[in-house]
Amino acid sequence: MSTVKAGRYQSLTSASLIALIFLCLAWEGWLAPLRPGGSWMILKGALLLLPLFGILRGRRYTYKWLSLFIQFYLLEGLVRATSDHGPSQWLALAETILAATVFVGTVMFIRSTRHNPEKPETTKNRS
Repeated sequence: MSTVKAGRYQSLTSASLIALIFLCLAWEGWLAPLRPGGSWMILKGALLLLPLFGILRGRRYTYKWLSLFIQFYLLEGLVRATSDHGPSQWLALAETILAATVFVGTVMFIRSTRHNPEKPETTKNRS
């Protein structure tokens, strides 16, 4: 287990997740909401607060379920990047990049903190 690599992946994931939270809140609140004055889509940014403290504390279980959960944000970003126009399209592209960064960071953190048990010695057949 490499704690240096795990620390780097934790920092990458934490920074990307916080940036994604701010992007989602700003996007649906002020920059390019679906309806003028904001919409209920702002709650998608609030949902990302659920794994934040587990990610900041380096809890492996949180990384595991976030790697599955973040794919919804990746999908939404891809759909809106290809279907929206104007500023919303660029914000969707930024969401896609941040969600992909969070996903890669979570997977790499999980891999770097995986416990590899030592292989048992094999016995050779004596003939």
